[in-house]
Parts: sequence; C-alpha cells; structure tokens
Amino acid sequence: MELADLGFDSWFQKKQEESQTPDCDVARITRVDRDRYLVRNEEKEIPAELTGKLLFSTDTRQGLPCAGDWVFVQYCNDGSLAIIHDLFPRKSFLRRRSAGDNIDFQMIASNVDVAFIIQSCDFNYNLRRMERYLVMAIEGHVEPIILLSKSDLVDNGDIEKKISEINDAYIGVRAAAFSNKTTSGLEAVQQMLEKGQTYCLLGSSGVGKTTLLNHLLGRDVFETNPVREKDGRGRHTTSCRQLTVLDNGSLLIDTPGMREVGMIAVDDSIDDSFSDIYELSRNCRFNDCTHTVEVGCAILIAVQNKGLDEERYQSYMKLMKESEFHQMSYTEKRKKDKRFGRMAKTAMKQTRKK
Repeated sequence: MELADLGFDSWFQKKQEESQTPDCDVARITRVDRDRYLVRNEEKEIPAELTGKLLFSTDTRQGLPCAGDWVFVQYCNDGSLAIIHDLFPRKSFLRRRSAGDNIDFQMIASNVDVAFIIQSCDFNYNLRRMERYLVMAIEGHVEPIILLSKSDLVDNGDIEKKISEINDAYIGVRAAAFSNKTTSGLEAVQQMLEKGQTYCLLGSSGVGKTTLLNHLLGRDVFETNPVREKDGRGRHTTSCRQLTVLDNGSLLIDTPGMREVGMIAVDDSIDDSFSDIYELSRNCRFNDCTHTVEVGCAILIAVQNKGLDEERYQSYMKLMKESEFHQMSYTEKRKKDKRFGRMAKTAMKQTRKK
C-alpha cells in the first residue's frame, strides 16, 4: 500500500515540502479513542502517542489529532510505536460545538471528501436535524450526501416524498434511500465510493451507520446493537471514531451517534445551506435587516405569502441566533484562555529566575 492509497494527494505533498519536520515520517490517524491513537502508514497500523510538546502547546482540543488527520511521526520500539510530533494542515473537517455547557469545538473527523448524513425513515427522520448536519459539512468544505436508511419500513411513495422534500429544500444535495435489512439500495451506495476518497458516516445512534459499514466491508467486522422499538433510539455501538479501508480502495470513517449538533460561528455556512432564504434576503429593504419585524423584509413577505415554509424560516433564524450567541461565548473563552496562558508563562519565567 502507498500513502496515496490512504488519501495522501498532491495537496498534502506540498504541505510536507513546506514543513519544518524533515526528520519525520508521514502517517494517517485511523482511530481516536479518548487519548489513545492508532496511525497507519504504507505497511501497517500501530499505536501512537503525542509528544509532550504537542500536547501542552495546544491550547484547544482542535489542535489535537482526530480521525483522518495526517501527522508527522517518528517510530520507536522497532517500529511498534509511533510518536506524533505535529499535524498537517487540514484540507477539510467536520466539527461541532462540544456537548453540554462547554463552549468549544469538538473535532469529529478531518480530510473528509464526502459526509454521508444518515437518517432513518422511522422516528429519526427530521429535516431540522438534517439542516444542522448540512451546515456542519458545508462549513468544513465537505460534500454532503443524504442517505435515508431503513427504507423497508415505508412504502416507495413515502420514500419518494421524503427525497422530493429534501431536493426541494436543499438544492444540489444528493439523496438516496437504502435498507440494511433487505439490502435494497446498497449497491447504489457502493457505487458512490471512489478509490482514495475519504467518506464519513454522520447520524444519530440507531440509524444503521455501523451495519452499513459491515455491509460495505462484506462481513460483520464491527459490533451492532438493536434499537428500542417504541422510539427507534439506539445505544452507542460505536464508541470511537475509526477510519477503515474498504476493498475497493475507498476510506470510510465511522463515528458515534450524536444527539446534539451545536454550531459556533457558521453564519456563511448557514447561508449556503439555506440558499433560498439567502437569495430572498438580498431583496430586503434594509441591508442590516434582522428578518424579524422590519417592513420590507423579503423573507417575512415570502413566509406570509406561503412562498417560504415557516418551519424552515424558524429553523434558519434559530441556527443564526445560536451561531452568534456561541461565537460571543467562544470569543470570550479564548480571551480568558490566552490571559491564563500569558499568566502561566510569566510565572514559569519568574520561577526559573529564582
């Protein structure tokens, strides 16, 4: 296997040539489980550890490796352990706001070409949640494709209605349905996969991400769990983010199910995801229109005239407000982190002088 088979293209080759780490080899992060890593090179997959310098010089979790990252490594213990010295710049990424009250980014995967946004045709189907995944993908320069799983639970008419609904709301985004149970549509999903390209599975627990991965591998490699019948929810079968090389040479990252898909500073990505609303906003009477109470707001007029679905408008406004609020919180947090960092450095200097 060559590095090119793992997705190392001319973009990364240029970054390698520009780097200041000539004595290091190149590998790709294939698994992240809390603070434990696996990397893969041309020959094999081995455990990896961070240098203390990389660990303590990184002031946010974004600066630590995630599944899909390319890294500079040195090998020890006869090549059975890799020491990660630095990360390559990321060509693309998938990230969200950290779950809970912590206002920070959580990296999901990097250097991804296509994100498969999976929703099932049962209780899980939710256009509002889908919009959040689309914003996430577009923000990180990742092509989104929507896959509807469990198509065996509904009739063809319902599937066509859902796909038409998606096509109407998200112009240009591909959508397809499949069933892990009957295998209907799986061949179409396989045909989307190209050699050397990296794909990522996104969706809630229980939508069939890991089962789909097993089907694409042609064998049950990864454990799966049944979902609750009353609400279709599943348990977290996948506990970490892992990159797998498929037989056709494509690369697939499986991720744990996400209950929260929070946003930070993604205004432009929201406009791209809601391109119909953005185009309407260009006809608003005022350049600083908030699209809430202004006379002459093209968006409000479209809602009143039934030219724009009110739920879609409400979702757009909610995402914009959430993005702005968390951006202010994140900016303040970064200021505090920097102040603390400067204080810690000053204290260390004074300690050395003594």
